[in-house]
Amino acid sequence: MTDTRTPVRATAGALLRRAAVAEATMWRSLYVWTRRRPLPLGPGDEPFGYLGVVKPILGIFIGLSVVEIPIFDLIVTHVVPWRPARWIVLGLGVWGLLWMVGLLANMTIHPHVVGDNGLRVRVNSGIDIWIPWTDVEALRKRHRSLPSSRSIQVKREGDRRVLHLSVGSQTSVDVLLRRPTAFDLPSGRSEPMDELRLYADDPDGLLRSARGTPTGDTTTRHQGRTSAGPADRPL
Repeated sequence: MTDTRTPVRATAGALLRRAAVAEATMWRSLYVWTRRRPLPLGPGDEPFGYLGVVKPILGIFIGLSVVEIPIFDLIVTHVVPWRPARWIVLGLGVWGLLWMVGLLANMTIHPHVVGDNGLRVRVNSGIDIWIPWTDVEALRKRHRSLPSSRSIQVKREGDRRVLHLSVGSQTSVDVLLRRPTAFDLPSGRSEPMDELRLYADDPDGLLRSARGTPTGDTTTRHQGRTSAGPADRPL
């Protein structure tokens, strides 16, 4: 009989480690954000956020948590005779509130960055992908809504592999690669991708900023606009 306990334990251990790292990162992000220090950017770097599509939802959840904490505290105090239950529920409520604020902070202090030498694509602190301009064939603005809410999605379109790094089930910038490229993801190294799609609040600004790179070119591959957005911006 095959012993399946070792793979199960290994999987559980990996999940626990990832959860611990995520928890520590959340608290660190909250600390950095509350200190209001400027983002650590290099010369010529320009940040581009991606919070716009999820900020209202996070704001609603944070507001509801603020209201729920005293309500649940009142209910538990008068209904549950066990006194420690009040402090347990109160602690969980405060932790949940700080966790959501930490998630907001995590997304705020880890924006995409357009630099002189390449594009840094990030989603929270868990995804940090560097793409030099020499590996980019073109940038294209195109808004897409994805059926799944997962932030990392890999899809096949014909014989092409496409990596979606979505926020709020949306992407707004397509990065066409000159050659298939593998990326480091939280789950491990991906298979080679032909295209990467990301979400940015200001895709037009991101494309304009990329034009100022030494390898940039202000010409377009196709003239005019399409129903999907502006024409490709080749590099």
